[in-house]
Amino acid sequence: MKTFTQLVENALKHIEEVFPWDLEEQLNNPHEDMILLDVREADEFNDFHIQGSLNAPRGILETCCEYGFEETIPTLANARNTKVVIICRSGNRSALAAHTMQMMGFEHLYSVQTGIRGWNDYELPLYNGQGEIVDIDRVDEQLGRAIPAEKLRPQ
Repeated sequence: MKTFTQLVENALKHIEEVFPWDLEEQLNNPHEDMILLDVREADEFNDFHIQGSLNAPRGILETCCEYGFEETIPTLANARNTKVVIICRSGNRSALAAHTMQMMGFEHLYSVQTGIRGWNDYELPLYNGQGEIVDIDRVDEQLGRAIPAEKLRPQ
């Protein structure tokens, strides 16, 4: 049996990562053909995300990447030869997503190391579901919430 952390560590051995400042540079390059894929849950995405990113929650990622499903995202299903940069909250889910998509035949995948947390720490803009810039302190507060005691490993 493997833990979540062990699964992430294994995935990291097989994928490439980029830092938020490298992603910013790539997003500002008009000649860069890429998809920015946010694999957080829809409510997380609606709270704040990078402008222009596509949301395909990790829980339904595989069906988003394939034709013939209700969740299919044609842009994504047709992107096996396109650069796809994957982001989540901290870089764990995106690493797992990149590894999974790699097994599905996607060739140019990158996970954002430190995720949305790192993007926000670098003071880059995030937008809500209405397209408005979200206050950096509000994002910090939401990302910095402590894990409730009942969700921590028993002593």
